[in-house]
Amino acid sequence: MSRQSNRTTDSKKMNSELFTLTYGALVTQLCKDYENDEEVNKQLDKMGYNIGVRLIEDFLARSSVGRCQDFRETADVIAKVAFKMYLGITPSVTNWSPAGDEFSLILESNPLVDFVELPDNHNSLVYSNLLCGVLRGALEMVQMAVDVKFAQDSLRGDNVTEIRMKFIKRIEENLPAGDE
Repeated sequence: MSRQSNRTTDSKKMNSELFTLTYGALVTQLCKDYENDEEVNKQLDKMGYNIGVRLIEDFLARSSVGRCQDFRETADVIAKVAFKMYLGITPSVTNWSPAGDEFSLILESNPLVDFVELPDNHNSLVYSNLLCGVLRGALEMVQMAVDVKFAQDSLRGDNVTEIRMKFIKRIEENLPAGDE
């Protein structure tokens, strides 16, 4: 019985490491294909957005989470359910703005940056920018426009990784004429 448990743990660790290394290879290739870090950052965000648009369906099906009532509940679901489900971590939700429309996700550890050191010539690269795109794309599919960006990054010497999320607006569903 304990052997099976160890195999499952080893398998998850291998899958995580494979994902981390594959993501590293992707970022490396983007750095070769594009002339500057800003362009790489845009591509990572765009790729993440496309992933998020598709990932939300899987998340909703697997998590059985209903519609969130407000942005605070959305933040908790992102941190406690989504990050745990897909990255195996639970970031803390902090630094709420007085208006309640902006918060930070603090990642004590970021699994995407295992085995990574940024070269000196890529000081404006936001290595994990894919995550911002994933969050933006997924939330857009549930009618929520948000701005997502990195405020701190452990790859740049910060103690933690901080993703800042700001609610922009609720997106109204536009039904085609006759589908009302």
